[in-house]
Amino acid sequence: MDLREKKTKRSIKNAFIKLRSSKPLERITIKELVDLAEISKATFYLHYKDIYDLSDYLQKELIQDILQSLEHPELLVTDTTAFTSALFYAFAEHQALIDILFSGSQSAILPLNIEKELKEYIFTYIPSARNNAKFNILLTYQILGGYHVYQQYYKDYNIEYIMDVIKEITNIPYPVI
Repeated sequence: MDLREKKTKRSIKNAFIKLRSSKPLERITIKELVDLAEISKATFYLHYKDIYDLSDYLQKELIQDILQSLEHPELLVTDTTAFTSALFYAFAEHQALIDILFSGSQSAILPLNIEKELKEYIFTYIPSARNNAKFNILLTYQILGGYHVYQQYYKDYNIEYIMDVIKEITNIPYPVI
């Protein structure tokens, strides 16, 4: 990607985030986005099909950033408490952008996509786990439960306190595959 293209994409992203921070996705128009980004509609359409395509792209980019910040995702099956803690810190590190990109009608997308991506990673690490119902149920519980606990309580309590409370339930051993 050349420098001009990088600058254009950055301009589109910054304009979108600015607009998205003040209004629902469904109310953002291409016209106001391109005006704010100082580009033409044709330039926008060279990169994205529509506003939803842009939103989807930025959400996927954020999810990859969150997952890449997990240094040891295999801890999900070897040390669930350490994994949950690492996941909480990853969410905290990206919270401002999470609040913007995954608000309103988009709020349910993040935990489901995090779960999907983590499962794919784990299944490459432990292929036999793909068809193990008990393993998958526990994995879904761990990922979605951890995310929802974090979202519900991160503003009121520090992460260490939340981790102390959930340590009692996260040390459930995964079934041997």
